[in-house]
Amino acid sequence: MTAVVEIVSGIMLIIGALFALVASIGLIRLKDVYMRMHAASKAGTLGSGVMLLAMAVHSSDLAVVTRALAGVVFFLLTAPISAHLLAKAAYAAGYRPCADTKEDALAGTIRPKGQG
Repeated sequence: MTAVVEIVSGIMLIIGALFALVASIGLIRLKDVYMRMHAASKAGTLGSGVMLLAMAVHSSDLAVVTRALAGVVFFLLTAPISAHLLAKAAYAAGYRPCADTKEDALAGTIRPKGQG
């Protein structure tokens, strides 16, 4: 049974690390702050969550499992909210989406800094 648990937790660690790698590549390669924030908040959260779940699977201690699950819930609750607030603040500060963005949904709702 322990060999199966080790294999499953190892696979989960690799999957989580790959998502974290995708998030870091997205931070480097994507064109504007909004795309970068999307990569960091989605892939980074998923990678961290899967790695915490791998730790919970590997551990046999209930306290470690509880903390790992609490960490996953914390990531899932805070990452979307913080990404939304950062994007809103960046837009208000005057950062506009790149040309690849087809629709600027905030154009009429948030006034950029310095325009009144």
